[in-house]
Amino acid sequence: AATNLPENSQDLILLVDVYHEFSRPQEMVRSIRRALKDTGRLVLLEYRKEDPDVPIRLEHKMSVKEVRMEFEPEGFRVEKVIDKLPWQHMIFLRKQ
Repeated sequence: AATNLPENSQDLILLVDVYHEFSRPQEMVRSIRRALKDTGRLVLLEYRKEDPDVPIRLEHKMSVKEVRMEFEPEGFRVEKVIDKLPWQHMIFLRKQ
C-alpha cells in the first residue's frame, strides 16, 4: 500500500472517510508521511465514533483516541480537532 507520491512533495493530504478502507493502513500512513513536506499537514475527516447518534456503521467510524493510537506511533501528532460538522471530526495532523 503506497501513495506513489514523490517524497517530501505534498503540502496537504486530505483523507475523507477512507482510512478504514485501507487493506494495510500502517503502510499507507508511512507512505503518506514520506510524501508530506516537513511543513505539510494530513487532514482526516472521519465519522465520530464517540457519538452513538451518528447513523453510520461502527466500522466506518473513528474516534480521536484511535487516530492518536494509529498515527502517533508513525511519526504524526494531532495538531487540532474540529467538531463543528454534524457527524464528523476534522483532524489535523503534522509530522513530529
